[in-house]
Amino acid sequence: MRSFLIHWLFTGIALAVTAHFVPGILVSSTAALVFGALILGFVNAIVRPVLVILTLPITVLTIGLFYLIVNGAAFALAAALVPGFAVASFGTSVVGALGVSVISFLLNWLLVPVNPPAQPRS
Repeated sequence: MRSFLIHWLFTGIALAVTAHFVPGILVSSTAALVFGALILGFVNAIVRPVLVILTLPITVLTIGLFYLIVNGAAFALAAALVPGFAVASFGTSVVGALGVSVISFLLNWLLVPVNPPAQPRS
């Protein structure tokens, strides 16, 4: 449960930062931000893997670049489901998905300690 809350917090922070810096992404309130982060996590956990499997041949042919389109579609779907969270265009959605991914990765890398390997008992 703690891991879920940390991931949700990082996604919310990443969404807020991305909405601040990327023109065309609007998050109108704190409630929209919190709900948007939750729905974005849900879409990334449930819908995006299905899209990745369905578009695998295209992704392989484009050497992985189509994966950006899949992430943008997931981001646009989350924005469509949350009132107060809007994306101006599909291009903005792709940039927003990339921004949220990079920022949440950096937050996770900087702030979550890696568990050291267990020491063998003597």
